[in-house]
Amino acid sequence: MSGRVRAIVQQKCPVCYRGSVFRSGIAINESCPACGLKFEREQGYFLGALYVAYGLAVPILALLTLAVWLITHATVGRSFLIAIVLFSPLSPWALRYARVIWLHLDQIIDPRQQSQDN
Repeated sequence: MSGRVRAIVQQKCPVCYRGSVFRSGIAINESCPACGLKFEREQGYFLGALYVAYGLAVPILALLTLAVWLITHATVGRSFLIAIVLFSPLSPWALRYARVIWLHLDQIIDPRQQSQDN
């Protein structure tokens, strides 16, 4: 597994790959505890993570809907509603990973160094 993929899976800083992005739950550290990189570049920075969260949620909901439909033979609409209920506990997980993926995508597109944000 590459360093960046490992850092995303472990929810680590996009620059040093060591510092944790989250304090607890869905609360993000203001900056990396290891290198000092400021995570939120500007107010509203993580709005882009909503697109990533959508990209994570849609395939999961589609697979859950299909699985429920195949198992229960309910209508597609009812299967989708059941899938939403099943997915609800996973929402914080999707949000956390969406934010981490957003940070890493931003680092790839517009790289920052630790010293620029200290």
